[in-house]
Amino acid sequence: MKALGMYRHQLEFLNTWLKNSSRKPLVIRGARQVGKSTLVQLFAKEHGKGLLDVNLERYPELSSIFNTNDPDQIIQQIEFLPGMKQVSPNSLLFLDEIQSVPEAIPALRYFYEDKPGLPVLSAGSLLEFVLSDHSFSMPVGRIQYLHMGPMTFSEFLMGIGEEKLSSFILNYEPDKSIGEITHKRLLSLLRSYYFTGGMPEAVSVFSETRSYKQVSTVHNSITQTYLEDFPKYTGSRNLNRIRRVFHFIARNVGKKIKYSNISSEDQSGTLKKDIDLLSMARVIDKVIHSHCSSLPLHADIDEKVYKPIFLDVGLMNAVCGLDWRAVSQMDDAQLINEGAIAEQFVGQHLQNMFSDTLNRELTYWLRLGRSSNAEVDFVVQTGGYIIPVEVKAGAAGSLKSLHQFMGSKEAPIAVRFDASLPTVTRIDTVISTGKTRRQVQYPLVSVPLYLIERLETIAAYYCKNQG
Repeated sequence: MKALGMYRHQLEFLNTWLKNSSRKPLVIRGARQVGKSTLVQLFAKEHGKGLLDVNLERYPELSSIFNTNDPDQIIQQIEFLPGMKQVSPNSLLFLDEIQSVPEAIPALRYFYEDKPGLPVLSAGSLLEFVLSDHSFSMPVGRIQYLHMGPMTFSEFLMGIGEEKLSSFILNYEPDKSIGEITHKRLLSLLRSYYFTGGMPEAVSVFSETRSYKQVSTVHNSITQTYLEDFPKYTGSRNLNRIRRVFHFIARNVGKKIKYSNISSEDQSGTLKKDIDLLSMARVIDKVIHSHCSSLPLHADIDEKVYKPIFLDVGLMNAVCGLDWRAVSQMDDAQLINEGAIAEQFVGQHLQNMFSDTLNRELTYWLRLGRSSNAEVDFVVQTGGYIIPVEVKAGAAGSLKSLHQFMGSKEAPIAVRFDASLPTVTRIDTVISTGKTRRQVQYPLVSVPLYLIERLETIAAYYCKNQG
């Protein structure tokens, strides 16, 4: 894989962090096997840094050393580890799998205060599981975060050697035309991404072999690793229940959560806590209902009403038992309208776009009615606007929920992701609100799914020129 290109955004972040004279220890957060350790190794190599790579999962006995909160003593003991280099002015200290030695987490503040010249990075998975069973908290104000998730579609293209197509997506402007060959190739590779997903190991195997069977083997291995991880960090929480929640979410992406559907034996508050932990650990994510009356969207949310998305579309399909034959035989309309593949794909990419914002949870709109409900898949705020986002193939007349939203909210445009070339349609329709009928007019911007990473640019352009 083209590793440097694949991690371009994260490497740019790390470059800025390293140059900052008042930098804080960096905690790279993300689910297991999204590439955190590989990123640090590439970064150290790119800058010619001497990397002290300490995998704390291998050295749990270091917990007593970190308890001293003395950076000099900690460094001295690290230097005595097998094959470890000595700390020099060109060193980079990397505390990998930091969740395995929780005592190392609060010790980061002392590196910031006493060793400002030594760049310190750490990486951890399921940190929230660890913190929930310990009395200490993260050293707020003395550390910085970088969040990582699965590779995006453009990063997937870069990873399999399709640099030109990756560049096309990243540099697409709304006034550009898309050639038929380009469009068909991107849709074909998008289908490959639907199955392979964005976990680096799965992408690497696909890049080298183009074998979907071998990709499935990787997916099964990663899923098993997650299930084996839970016993290490669940503490007093029920392991079988957490595993049940994990599988339930993968099989119910995009569906409003009802705790009774997960388990009739466990209390809703207990299940909610399990979901919250998995969400904070970035194994799953919530899409929370917002009334969308005004900005910010999170000021108007109902936290009790939400639907989930999974970590990765490839892993989701693996847990659901969906093989490549099933994905390859679906036509574009089925992929978008049936099941959760396209909604997971869009949600996964939206989560990546907003992962470093204060309120990272995605939002959607739901209106429950006596005779029928209305639901818009996602609602985002960008450029000072509320933008509804639907994932649906078919005629504009099938977008009844979107019509209801646009008739009651102040949104300049609506965006629909499907498999067609970009179009703008002037919607002119009539909706019913109670016993009242009213006319609704708005621009519907239809965009191919593979351009999800350009949503903010596309929305800004049409809000300015079509709103």
